[in-house]
Amino acid sequence: MNAGMPFSAPRRWTRGPIALATALAGGFIMYILHLPLPWLLGPMLGVLIGSSIWPRSYYWPGSVRNAGMIVVGYTIGLSLTGAALREMGGQLPTMMLMTALLLLLCAGLAAAVAKLSGISYLTALMGSIPGGLTQVLALAEETKGVNLTVVTIIQVVRLMLIVVCIPLLIFSPIFGFHASAASDAANMAAAHADWSGLWPNLPVYAAVCIACALLGHKIRFPTAFLLAPALGAALLQGAGVTGPALPSPFIDAAQLTIGAYVGLLLKPGGLERKLRTVSLAVMSGIGLLACAIGLSLLLTKLHPLSLPTALLSLAPGGMDQMGIVAHEIGADLPSVAGYQLFRTFFIFFAVPPLLKAIIRLASRRRDGAGAHSSDRQT
Repeated sequence: MNAGMPFSAPRRWTRGPIALATALAGGFIMYILHLPLPWLLGPMLGVLIGSSIWPRSYYWPGSVRNAGMIVVGYTIGLSLTGAALREMGGQLPTMMLMTALLLLLCAGLAAAVAKLSGISYLTALMGSIPGGLTQVLALAEETKGVNLTVVTIIQVVRLMLIVVCIPLLIFSPIFGFHASAASDAANMAAAHADWSGLWPNLPVYAAVCIACALLGHKIRFPTAFLLAPALGAALLQGAGVTGPALPSPFIDAAQLTIGAYVGLLLKPGGLERKLRTVSLAVMSGIGLLACAIGLSLLLTKLHPLSLPTALLSLAPGGMDQMGIVAHEIGADLPSVAGYQLFRTFFIFFAVPPLLKAIIRLASRRRDGAGAHSSDRQT
């Protein structure tokens, strides 16, 4: 009876190291090939491929990913200076306009996807909402008539398309001139980040950011391990405590923790009707990406923002990934964080009541149509 225990326990404990080794290998391969965001995209693609081949051999703790998000949140918080916040305040009407336009485009795209695929409109709509994956899935679970598997796949594929395609667009010839110059500035800033300059203030920031993340998680703050540390770091900086810039190994490690976690989200092996569902998800993701590009062009006409900054501000992906890309290319990080923060809060607080109102209206119409049909039959 105990003979199998020495063999099963090591397998269980080696899944994390296997995932870490795969993530490091993926990041190193992309690094030596000089591909963009090697320590985010490399681990993501490496773990995705590895876990698809050996699905029971990979495990990535959520706590490790949360630690990486705290690091990214700290970096975003340092960029939220008083001047940056005042500039963001002046763009609040534009933030509201862009968020409303993006959500309207998402609703129209969901209608087209539902008509072409035959799935319910609510399923297509929840799959298309550019919000936090956790919040959208929690809402989908509470909604009757929604196919949770389809919503999950559409959301994850959309996220991965955005995470992969946005850096490729930024580093393409369309954006190349802006991105190369900004990338040099970002690399120069990372090179001048002094390890000795981390003391004594970094431990203070670390304690505040971790405490804010845990408190935010306890009170169910949206994207708590990213937004709460960012707000904590911004407040501490506003109180006069200087926050040191992090050397590049910190940022690279944070990217790896997030990339490996995202790579494990998609599990194509357990999906029914793979080709149909994945095609649907890709179509939805490409549509959202096209909407974001169009709106980013409009945003550059309304405010003096570069096209990479505008695209990262409106990209319907995770704020952690967009913040990493903005940091790497030297984009206007406060603007990116401001637009992404506004959309996150708007979707978290305003979208659920709107969806519930739509569901109630649809149910009343369906019930009314059913009662009318019954009266005609009698």
